Amino acid sequence: MSVLVIQDPGPLTTVQDLGRFGHLRVGIPTSGPMDREAFLLANRLVGNPDGAAVLECTLVGPRVEFADDRLVAVTGADMAPTVNGAAVPTWETVPVKAGDVVRLGPARTGVRAYLAVGGGLETPIVLGSRSTYVRGRLGGLGGRALRRGDRLPLGIAGAPARPHRVRPGQVPGYGGEATVAVILGPQDDRFTAAGIAAFLAGPYELLPQSDRMGARLKGPFIEHTRGHDIVSDGVPMGGIQVIGEGQPIVLLADRQSAGGYTKIATVCSFDLGRIAQLKPGGKLSFRRVTVAEAHAMLRDSRRALDAAIE
Repeated sequence: MSVLVIQDPGPLTTVQDLGRFGHLRVGIPTSGPMDREAFLLANRLVGNPDGAAVLECTLVGPRVEFADDRLVAVTGADMAPTVNGAAVPTWETVPVKAGDVVRLGPARTGVRAYLAVGGGLETPIVLGSRSTYVRGRLGGLGGRALRRGDRLPLGIAGAPARPHRVRPGQVPGYGGEATVAVILGPQDDRFTAAGIAAFLAGPYELLPQSDRMGARLKGPFIEHTRGHDIVSDGVPMGGIQVIGEGQPIVLLADRQSAGGYTKIATVCSFDLGRIAQLKPGGKLSFRRVTVAEAHAMLRDSRRALDAAIE
């Protein structure tokens, strides 16, 4: 079996597929990619199924060596990828040969890059997924971030396809500010009108304590009507908890399955990648939309994703 050898892992590189579903009832999150759109495009560029496992690289990418000829693609954060020291494009199919070394450097824009390999990564499937959940020590390689010397098994690569790229107009830009769409609730009745207005006025600063579990924010105080505690209930992807200090936390891929803090709003799924690519110190604002508007925006985002590659 062919393998991908990790020469240098970077600070937090993990194996992720589309996620681990059906286990929230026992406290196991879905995990999966933080930026789903960038993940999907990486797989599609190399001809993989949408759910194939890839490397999610955080802030600084890895250095990896290939044992055979493959197609690769790097999407998401701009980590200035190279093959044997020569710069190669992102958001585009790149062929590599046996013995080639691919390196991703520090992120110049964005936070998380995705390195897809033709054939996908074939680490063991745990509870229906290869995704790494570090807190629970599940998936990937031993449920941990990758280390120097790790050898990742690769699937059988399909027939060589013609090179593809993401249309230039479809490549996202990652800046220091982002605005995301939200639907108020499910506990928006537990906040004063002034609190909701402050939340929507923003902006909020992304704190360094943010991780795959949640984006911790600092900004305008959000006032509760009668305290921040509720009887614990289910926590949706993108749910925005407001703790007693009146500050929001956006819950992300490795979130807990239930919680007892009031949730003022939920980020629409198609905008979660914007949060995943915001660096600490970046500014995040929230824009209220209706459910009908969110459905229309989701349909538009899916059509754009399906038409992104040429």
